[in-house]
Amino acid sequence: MAKHKDKNVLVSNRRAKFEYHFLAEFEAGILLTGTEIKSLREGNANLKEAFCQFKDGELYIRNLFIAEYKFGNQNNHETKRTRKLLLRRQELRKLEKRVKEKGFTIVPIDLHLSERGLAKVQIALAQGKKSYDKRESIKERDLKRDMDRMKKYR
Repeated sequence: MAKHKDKNVLVSNRRAKFEYHFLAEFEAGILLTGTEIKSLREGNANLKEAFCQFKDGELYIRNLFIAEYKFGNQNNHETKRTRKLLLRRQELRKLEKRVKEKGFTIVPIDLHLSERGLAKVQIALAQGKKSYDKRESIKERDLKRDMDRMKKYR
């Protein structure tokens, strides 16, 4: 449940905030190979289609696109392979129990580097928004933008 203000965000999923209500946020480590972390540090990743899924009591992130490392050799990684997420056992149990309930899912929010240089994924237990919730989000965003414009010109 860590939320850091000073994180070096490499990639973010901006669409997730519009599509889901976030109930709880977690910071998970991610199991990567050597060429994947090098490509990530260059910012060559995409979270648009990524989602999290449980398999045998472990959490995996699927469809996370990490581009091939341009200086890699024949041992370069697959771009959309399934990668294991590292969380504490009690957090995994809690998430798995909630995901089994109807309407809940786990969504990756952003991918960042920790202070020690380790790749971390910010994930959230989320519930999909209805269409009227999305319209409300658009109204709030437009009002905020108009208020900022008014402050700017005064």
